Amino acid sequence: MRDLITLALAACAIGLAAARAAEDNQAFEKIERGRYLVVLGDCVGCHTAPGGKLFAGGAALETPFGKLLGPNITPDVATGIGVWTESDLWRAMHEGIGRDGVRLYPAMPYPAYTKVTREDVSAIWAYLRTLEPVHNEVQPNQLRFPFNVRRPATSTWDLINFKPGVFQSDPAKSDMWNRGAYLVEGLGHCGTCHTPKNITGGDRGEEALQGALLQDWYAPDLTADPRTGIGSWSTEDIVRYLKTGANSFDIASGPMAEAVENSTSRMTDADLLAIATYLTDRTPRSANTAIALAQDDTRMVAGKAIYEVRCGACHISSGAGVPNLFPRLALAPLVQSTDPTSLIRVVLIGSRAAATSAAPTAPAMPAFGWNLSDTEIADVLTYVRNAWGNAASAVQPTDVTTLRGRVSR
Repeated sequence: MRDLITLALAACAIGLAAARAAEDNQAFEKIERGRYLVVLGDCVGCHTAPGGKLFAGGAALETPFGKLLGPNITPDVATGIGVWTESDLWRAMHEGIGRDGVRLYPAMPYPAYTKVTREDVSAIWAYLRTLEPVHNEVQPNQLRFPFNVRRPATSTWDLINFKPGVFQSDPAKSDMWNRGAYLVEGLGHCGTCHTPKNITGGDRGEEALQGALLQDWYAPDLTADPRTGIGSWSTEDIVRYLKTGANSFDIASGPMAEAVENSTSRMTDADLLAIATYLTDRTPRSANTAIALAQDDTRMVAGKAIYEVRCGACHISSGAGVPNLFPRLALAPLVQSTDPTSLIRVVLIGSRAAATSAAPTAPAMPAFGWNLSDTEIADVLTYVRNAWGNAASAVQPTDVTTLRGRVSR
């Protein structure tokens, strides 16, 4: 009899705990917090296809190993995460292992999300459960053979590149610095784009945030390097860039424009200031001693002539640009990057800047690939990278030819 009573009390306690958990997950404050955390993680960027329903999956990510599609994370039972539990989501974000025990591909940035606290994952789960279920079958794995065979590829990748563990604060740093580190290294997963990769696609940790090539865009150096990084930016410059998509040094375009529109422009000022505080404390990549090409170099002479006809009207003959409309080129970190891929791409096919509520204009750069040869594009970019105090390697016509072939597919 005593055993039966004990079992009944235990069952009652479990039922109450489950009911309390369900009730907690329906609390407005928790759901709203989860919504904000999903913004911080820019989940919409990978889990919403262009023109598709929110979080119903299908957005493509091109990798060196083939294409991956973001899965449907709405609560649809058949095609989404309707049968998942909160623990399933925690394991996916913390360990990179899906509900069925299958290891995820690291395009899902679990190497960064592993730093997110259990409390934050719980709030994200509470929010995701409130989404409208959308029936949308997505086949995420479209990688080429042999990369499309998960085992042993994913387990080997994890063994080489992945170390699970929640973010640990640095007691020697301020609360604001630690908040910024938590956001940059965790939900913000900035290193996914801005950290150079090894041959397996994993982060080269010793070069964190020093700039990397992704999907034919160069995600620039975010360290305090004064020439190629953000060493000459103030915290206010960084906050303004993330909030509006522009500052006196640069205007966001390409994947960063999407990140600004979907995520950073919707963050609180306190979180943006925390991110800026952390980034301005990053060690520069190394002493940089680049020397500008001589002004009488034939490539500089040819490039200057092209610049004055095609570029000077917007970017000004001094390279100063027009604030919030046409990016500054003089002493601009992106212009002096070690990798000119983004510059070549923008000249070839043009681009459109981020549009935010604070800066809704979204100015565009026209394409010049149709009326400039590969050599002319290389020359004008070589000039831009070595004029007005800039100093960087010359752009090679073969690099333009290669990228032209890729972006025209």
